[in-house]
Amino acid sequence: MHKKFSLLLVVLFALILGAAQCKSTPAPTEAPKEPTKAAQPAATEAPAAAPTEAPAAAPTEAPAKPAEKFRVALVLPSPITDMAWGESIYDSLVRLQEELGGEDAMEIAYSEGMFNVTDAAAAIRDYAADGYDLVIAHGTQYGTSLFEIAPDFPDTSFAWGTATDTGADQGITNVFAYEARAEQGGFVNGVLAAKLTKSNVLGVVGPVEAGDAKLYIDGFVAGAKYANPDITVNVSYTGSFGDTSLAAEAANTHIQAGADILTGSAQQVVGAIGVAKEKGVLWMGTQADQSPLAPDIVVATQYYDWTPFLRDMMEKHQSGTMGGEVYSLTLKNGGLQMRFADNLDPDALAAAKQAEQDIIDGKIDPLNPGEMMSSEEPAAMADELDYDFDPVRVALVLPSTVTDLAWSQSIYDSLKQIQEKVGEDKLEIA
Repeated sequence: MHKKFSLLLVVLFALILGAAQCKSTPAPTEAPKEPTKAAQPAATEAPAAAPTEAPAAAPTEAPAKPAEKFRVALVLPSPITDMAWGESIYDSLVRLQEELGGEDAMEIAYSEGMFNVTDAAAAIRDYAADGYDLVIAHGTQYGTSLFEIAPDFPDTSFAWGTATDTGADQGITNVFAYEARAEQGGFVNGVLAAKLTKSNVLGVVGPVEAGDAKLYIDGFVAGAKYANPDITVNVSYTGSFGDTSLAAEAANTHIQAGADILTGSAQQVVGAIGVAKEKGVLWMGTQADQSPLAPDIVVATQYYDWTPFLRDMMEKHQSGTMGGEVYSLTLKNGGLQMRFADNLDPDALAAAKQAEQDIIDGKIDPLNPGEMMSSEEPAAMADELDYDFDPVRVALVLPSTVTDLAWSQSIYDSLKQIQEKVGEDKLEIA
């Protein structure tokens, strides 16, 4: 993937250079100890963005208890009990609250089921106006609204994900961004599945082909093929993050095709896990711990732990840094954690753990395991280009938004990479 991304940068640069040479010159609700659900439409999830480097390993010691209560608000498209995207970050906030000393030290409020972006924007603005220190918009679809609201509240920190854009190019200084490198745990699960399967057929129930869901699935397929080149991995996308009935239907189809191990992403997987439990088929999860749904069949999980990064956002806010940082969950920094069931086949478990360690050590690129590209290679290739050209104005006309997690975002982000290299005075993007 890194090489494909670098190639895209090179192609874009060639086009730009050619152009240059042709020129003559809802109301806030505080979260109780027991989760409550907001009366909002059914949730869908909007996960991750383009790859970015992971930050340094987060501190392991709990921060000192703040002098004043730190107030955090969470706006999310799915419920805080969705066994996936929403639950992972809510549970991380609760863990941080416990580290700080409880509700007296940190307040958590949330608005769940914010599928409607207009409603979500209203909730984000209300929380900021009410004086919350950190407002988290847990969905990429909220980015446009967030960048409109953040400048009105310079003393409030905002965060959103999965994304890598903090709005710095727009002069915004109080927005954090975060993402999950889900292909890493996906690769590990793929290796394990390839070692455990008896039918040599695996099934994947995907939601929408975008974000961390796609990263996870691509990593899973790569890991399975890495461990067993002859394995069959059938992948289907339901087109929905939250439709459990479609996920159940997809799971049945995979099982009928011979799959004896299933995996998938997003809150829709509740439906797929139900089918797997009924049919006695093993399941491998991501984002949150799904074993309570079916402890006998959930054999592996890539778990998202946002706690260290949430803690760092809080500490930066308290020290006067309102935003500007991009966080990335990885196996190396502990944001991604592999959890395995007891009594797994020892050889299969050993292979999975070796794959995990190889990723941490940089020996395996989960999306290109045969090519072993280092994390520095794309930047090195970009540095070889000659950026000495006359100012150029580039206009981009798209069928979808620049934050669509797919076709449009890929080319827009590539243009932004070049602009960051040469500066806005040499490359204007409209």
